[in-house]
Amino acid sequence: MGTPLGDFVRARRDSTQPEDLGLPDRGRRRSPGLRRSDLATRAGISVEYLTRIEQGRDRNPSVAVVNALADALCLTPAERVHLRYLTKITGGECLGARPAPPPRQVRPAVLRTLELMEPGIAVVTNRIGDVLARTGAFEAMTRGTGLLESDTPNLTRYVFTDPRARSFFTDWDDVADEQAFDLWLGPSVDSHEWFTADLAPVAGPELTRRLNRHVVPRRGELRLNHPSGPALRLLRETLELTADAQQLVVFLPADEATAQAVDSLRCPSYDGRLRAIS
Repeated sequence: MGTPLGDFVRARRDSTQPEDLGLPDRGRRRSPGLRRSDLATRAGISVEYLTRIEQGRDRNPSVAVVNALADALCLTPAERVHLRYLTKITGGECLGARPAPPPRQVRPAVLRTLELMEPGIAVVTNRIGDVLARTGAFEAMTRGTGLLESDTPNLTRYVFTDPRARSFFTDWDDVADEQAFDLWLGPSVDSHEWFTADLAPVAGPELTRRLNRHVVPRRGELRLNHPSGPALRLLRETLELTADAQQLVVFLPADEATAQAVDSLRCPSYDGRLRAIS
């Protein structure tokens, strides 16, 4: 049985071409990408040890080995962070007794911070996509899309199971990659297992394929097609609330047309009150 760490190393090896690392092309290979022997040589480990890692038979590689694999695969800084995280959860350092949903409480200080951002567009979520609190402008921006129809709205579930999401998000594939990747980051391994077990049967291969790819998303400009007509282009600034395993995301209009469209969506119903879910 594989592990998140082994799956990631194998996926990155399969997607790396020998010529990208200055290695000679040795002709036809049984599988795409870099040979296991080439990666092992670059990392300074044996092929047998690399095989054990990829197959999940070695769950506790040393920090030196993890760093050597990152160097050998020429991982980006974001990919290195992901590799270290997968090493931690594969080793079982943060496994709990039984899968359980994450807490939904938002600290009063965070709610106050969000309130100060009115009338801007901002939302507090956790890594599995629960929408925990939002400004009135965020509610106006998503009105009519179906995202907030549930008593416990969840962005990840919405992206993968609501057909309206494919129309709302211009770059749906990119957004789906982001939501799937964030499931690996928490808020805890238990919560990840609880949520993916609940979501996978209805989301199907669109979710599982992205989870197994371990591709670190770029998180560029967010483009939306609002049901009322305007096309929105938004920049995102994220404040990580590490102690809470939550994040505060602020959306900024990327152009004047978006700023005017947001004003038109917000003004008719804006009352200045913070929306929070307990």
